[in-house]
Amino acid sequence: WGRRQGRLRTLACGVEELRRRRREREAALRKARREQQLVSKRLLREDAPEETGGQSAAVLLGEAEVQQFLRLAQRGTDEKEREKALVSLRRGLQHPDTQQTFIRLEGSMRTLVGLLTSNRALLQLEAARCLHELSHSEQSAVAEACLPATSYLLTYLSGHSSDFIELCLYTLGNLIVESEAVRKQLLPQGIVPAFAACIQSPHVAVLEALGYALSQLLQAKEAPEKIIPSILDSSLPQQMLRLMGPGPKLNLGVAMEFAWCLHYIICSQVNNAVLLTHGALPTLVLLLVDLAGAVQRTDDVGLELLACPVVRCLSNLLTEVPAEAMGQQMELRDERLVAALFIFLQFFLQKQPALLPEGLWLLNNLTANSPTFCTSLLSLNLIEPLLQLLPLSNVVCMLVLTVLCNVVEKGPAYCQRLWPGPLLSCLLNTLALSDTDVVGQSLELLQLLFLYQPEAAHAFLQQSGLQALEKHQEETQLHDRIHALRQTTAILG
Repeated sequence: WGRRQGRLRTLACGVEELRRRRREREAALRKARREQQLVSKRLLREDAPEETGGQSAAVLLGEAEVQQFLRLAQRGTDEKEREKALVSLRRGLQHPDTQQTFIRLEGSMRTLVGLLTSNRALLQLEAARCLHELSHSEQSAVAEACLPATSYLLTYLSGHSSDFIELCLYTLGNLIVESEAVRKQLLPQGIVPAFAACIQSPHVAVLEALGYALSQLLQAKEAPEKIIPSILDSSLPQQMLRLMGPGPKLNLGVAMEFAWCLHYIICSQVNNAVLLTHGALPTLVLLLVDLAGAVQRTDDVGLELLACPVVRCLSNLLTEVPAEAMGQQMELRDERLVAALFIFLQFFLQKQPALLPEGLWLLNNLTANSPTFCTSLLSLNLIEPLLQLLPLSNVVCMLVLTVLCNVVEKGPAYCQRLWPGPLLSCLLNTLALSDTDVVGQSLELLQLLFLYQPEAAHAFLQQSGLQALEKHQEETQLHDRIHALRQTTAILG
């Protein structure tokens, strides 16, 4: 009895220590994933070939030409001539050097803003297109020069022309991400309420443009302190989730834009309880299951563009949910979600291998604190498909091993479902790798398995498993784990 009691104490201590180490590593991984962002700029150009004379290259304009086009646009003999001058200026502003020339000219932006605020719809549209070209510049000075126009662009979001609203949104999105001065001006002027009004639009193009502009705003460095709290207090989160709900009205482009917005909000960790209250978890789960069904029905390559942010949102949001509340939040049988996730893992493997770690990270977060998700993994016979991913890359191998650790640490009943089987031979192969992180994770998995399933330790010894560790003996970061595994096999032996 004394020896058995000692072994039980060793078991409890070993498992808790392994859990603690994995929690620390997972926290570091989550932080790294939260900091990955998607800053970009977008350009709307709809010139027909006959309008550009068959030329698509930007035209370099000198100072005199820019002044001439501005003068004609402002004081031309008729509206047609003024519009034509603005079209010529817009094509010139596609060239970076013309943009620099434009912002250096005194009064140029004042003239353009005057045309933007005129009562001539065609001149307004062309002036907005000129600003859009400027907003796409990679030079921060160009974005700063557009500052006087931003308040008017914000005002026009409440207009009636969906095309004009779309153009204003993309222009604002480009400027927001480039210039802190633009954000400082627009926030007190009500950009969040303006966006909340835009999300009610029935026009898909407006919604997609809004999603883009909002995602740019959410990526500002000051977003967690100054932007996201006001967004969470608005109707935007609820409306975003509505537009991401699966069903016949779901638009992939719109859902993708708002999925990225949701991703940045969740990563900020400002107040994710608000999103949970609005039903973010069941919405995301149902969407992922729906997308998995679509993957099986079609070869549409665009589905992964939505699946990626949805998987990221779920992965990060799950860390906010207590284990005991997870089932209630999901409102879905665990097996459906796990099956959907494996459909995506197979899809990613064939179409987008770079996204495999995203799916495995979600699987890790599902199984980390939930015995029911581990049970689903076993009942659906998904361990072997998981093991087949081990040779793909060290990153994938590491995540697969982490998921398996989650299953094994749940206790003897779970280990009995894993042993006997191909697990041990696969782990022997990972011990032959040179990546110390992978080898270390393999050692943790072996130690857990042996503590709960002594028969596996005997088989490991019979297959010369300890000899496989000899090449790693001199690696200091593995020394303690190798020693612990040797102790475990000695006790069980």
